Amino acid sequence: MSKSSRKSIVASFGLLSAELENKLADDGQPAPAASTQRVGAGVIGAAHRAIDDIRSERDRLKALVESGGGPVRDLDAALIDPSPYPDRLPDDDAANFEAFKRSIESEGQQVPIQVRKHPSAAGRYQIVYGHRRWLAARQLGKPVRAIEVEISDLDLVLAQGIENASRQDLTWIERALFASRMDDAGIKARHIYAALSIEDAELARMRSVCRALPADIIAAIGRAPKIGRPRWLDLAKTVAGDGQALDTIRAALSSEADAPQTSDQKFQRALDAVKPAAPGKTTGATAIADASGRQLGAVTASAREVRISAEGAFGTAFLKFVQAELPSLAERFARLRDE
Repeated sequence: MSKSSRKSIVASFGLLSAELENKLADDGQPAPAASTQRVGAGVIGAAHRAIDDIRSERDRLKALVESGGGPVRDLDAALIDPSPYPDRLPDDDAANFEAFKRSIESEGQQVPIQVRKHPSAAGRYQIVYGHRRWLAARQLGKPVRAIEVEISDLDLVLAQGIENASRQDLTWIERALFASRMDDAGIKARHIYAALSIEDAELARMRSVCRALPADIIAAIGRAPKIGRPRWLDLAKTVAGDGQALDTIRAALSSEADAPQTSDQKFQRALDAVKPAAPGKTTGATAIADASGRQLGAVTASAREVRISAEGAFGTAFLKFVQAELPSLAERFARLRDE
């Protein structure tokens, strides 16, 4: 593959993958939603690639797929290794992945993953994107539908960034970690802006969080889907340059909680460890679980207020149960107070 061809594939990576998914969707196969217009604009602006060149590359790939002679083929999942630049943190919702895996088992893999030949292990491949589909197929013992591309280490991490920018499920901290890994790989800032569709101010915020919070702490907290940029910045500002505060967080996260905690609750636990709530302010959420460990919700409390949030159908039923029990609790409280 020529140098110009390789660069063209990388520059239009997000559009190409989106077009392939749209093609599969047109054939009656579901494909994930992707904000391709925003991603394409960022890529084109950063790479100074003419729109005609991108359309030509896209049309070439579509023609190959439609003719039946395209690059989509089945590979043994055991021969494929993950990308050397991971872009996800472990998901604390195992049920979500199990549902995804069941859909692959019953309906087949609708959208192919992208791979490249492993740079140092003959006969093996590395994932460019599609880790969840690969993992599901591997656990099911199924082959993986894949498109093979020729791509360098530097271009691989940039291509992952382009693909990630069109995904809706990556949390803010996962995007920040991936930006940090692109930094470490020597990718220039202007290419990181394009790959993640962000501006210089946002990249500066991501860098500040990843510099203040070591990777082991971020991994211990997890994806934290409900924790956005402001709260991560707050935690980073609280511990910046304070090694003792970081050790306090590690101790808080390693100690056993009363019940299994989500990554959002782990974040709050870390923040509470170094930034206790002011008097009268609401404390961090405490998980509520039944005897079997099933999560029902969480409770937060202040001096004048208690709030219970539900998780799932059982959590909703638990809230109704608590509401129905309030009159008898009030009577019991009155009796105990009189005594």
